[in-house]
Amino acid sequence: MTAPLTPRDNQPPEEPRHPEAAPAADHGGSVGPETARELREGALIALLVAVTGVLLGLLWNWLAPHVPLVADTRNVYLKNTEGEESIGADGTFLLLAFAFGVLTTAVVFLFRRRGGIPLVVALVVGGLLGATLGWMTGMWLGPTPDVVAHAKQVGPGVVFDGPLRLQAKGALLAWPMGAMVTQLVLSALFGPRDPVPEAPYWLQGQHGEQGPEGQHAQQAPQDQETPQAQQAPLAQETPQQEVPDRLREHHDGKPPAEG
Repeated sequence: MTAPLTPRDNQPPEEPRHPEAAPAADHGGSVGPETARELREGALIALLVAVTGVLLGLLWNWLAPHVPLVADTRNVYLKNTEGEESIGADGTFLLLAFAFGVLTTAVVFLFRRRGGIPLVVALVVGGLLGATLGWMTGMWLGPTPDVVAHAKQVGPGVVFDGPLRLQAKGALLAWPMGAMVTQLVLSALFGPRDPVPEAPYWLQGQHGEQGPEGQHAQQAPQDQETPQAQQAPLAQETPQQEVPDRLREHHDGKPPAEG
C-alpha cells in the first residue's frame, strides 16, 4: 500500500471541473458590455446637453434687462439707483436654465426611456456644464466688462449698458434641478414597468385560482363529505331502537335476553 500524496503547502487538491461547466464569475471589477455601452451613451448625452448651453447664453443676453450706466469726466454712476435690472438678469437666467433642463431631459427621455445611473449622472453633469457655458457665453456676447473704457468711448453724460453679470451663482443649479424633476416625473408616468411576479402555487388556491391543483383541492372535501353524510343516519338509528327494548324488559322484571 502507498500513502496518499500530501498536497503542497497543505492546500486541498483542486477539484476536477466538468468541461461544460460555466466559468466562475470574475469579481475583479471588470466592466461588462452593457455597462460599457451605458457609460458611452452617458458621456455622449452629457456632451450634447452641455453644447446647448450656447443657446442659453444667446437667449439670456437677448432677454435679460441690462443695467444702464452714465459717466461724467471722473466717475461712472448708475442711471437709476433704485433699478432692479441686476435682479431681473439673475431671474431671467434662472428661468431659462430651468426650462432648458426640462426640455433637454424630455428630448433625451423620448429617445432613451430606459436609463440607469449613468444616464442620470449624464443629465446632471451635462446640465451643470451647459449652465456654466451659457453664463460665460452671455457675458461674452454682452457689453464689455471694462466699464471705464466703455464710458470714455461713449463720452460724458451718455447712457450706456453695463456688463451682463450673474450675481447669484446658485442659479447655475437650476438646469440640473429641472433635469432631475423632469426625469423623475417622466419615469413615473411613462417609464417601463417591471413584470409583476406570479403568486406562489401554494397561494393560488387561496385567491380562487382555477388550476388543476385548485380544482382538486376544492373537489376533495366534497368527495369526502358525501359518504359521511350517507352513513351518519344509519349509525344514529341503531342505539335509538335498542334502548327502548332493554328498558321495557327491565320494567317487566324479566332478565334481558342474551344476544
